[in-house]
Amino acid sequence: MSGNRVASALAVLAGIALYLALEIHSHPEMSAWLLALELFELVPIVLVCVGMARLFQVTRRQHDEQLALMRELDSARVQGQRWRAEARSLIDGLGATMRSQFERWNLSQAEREVALLLIKGLSLKEIALLRETSEATVRAQARSVYAKAGLAGRAGLSAFFLEDLLAPVGEVALPAPVQIVARKH
Repeated sequence: MSGNRVASALAVLAGIALYLALEIHSHPEMSAWLLALELFELVPIVLVCVGMARLFQVTRRQHDEQLALMRELDSARVQGQRWRAEARSLIDGLGATMRSQFERWNLSQAEREVALLLIKGLSLKEIALLRETSEATVRAQARSVYAKAGLAGRAGLSAFFLEDLLAPVGEVALPAPVQIVARKH
């Protein structure tokens, strides 16, 4: 038993002993049988008191745990906001770099949009639906993007921008984008 539990048990026993002593003192003619009955009547009161004390302890512990969780949540929120702020500047920088590269490749506005959606992983059909144009038009714009960029296809386009971002930690990325050449069957 912990020190608090021993002290609580001793306090309950002392309370019972004090109650019995007061009963004996106020009713000296009381028989042992009546005294035992009085003691038995105390059992529910003692159990309720012990239960209330235990409930208070559990409630206090849960409150402390809740406060600790709230502090952890606040810390996680702050870290998340910091990460988003840092990532936002990196994403904005990547976006600016991509726009500059698109300009160097002399892509039209439509080709830039198609290139960005291809890099995001959308299919030609999805791009056509999104841009409200035909799939054939999107296919032609994609071919134009690949030709102007000197890349073999979608994988090469994505690798051009993302290869260095996705390099495993501690490993050096390839110095230039790898061109993936599609085989014709």
